[in-house]
Amino acid sequence: MGTAQREGLVALTCLEAQELENIFALLLLGSFVGLPAPPGFLAVELLPYMEREIQVLHRRAEDAGDMLAEIAGTLGID
Repeated sequence: MGTAQREGLVALTCLEAQELENIFALLLLGSFVGLPAPPGFLAVELLPYMEREIQVLHRRAEDAGDMLAEIAGTLGID
């Protein structure tokens, strides 16, 4: 039982990490979706280090689904 709980917690933590990466990318590149963005020079300086975040943002845009359903599925709520 403990192993099953740990696996569920790991899955939930991975899902939360993906969401935090998505939020980080949106904060820096928010002007593309109409959100207030940080100064342009800051986003341009961080752009070379954001390859993974941009890939995550692109993947999330392609696979945009119901986040509440994903969390409910991870928690085993039917």
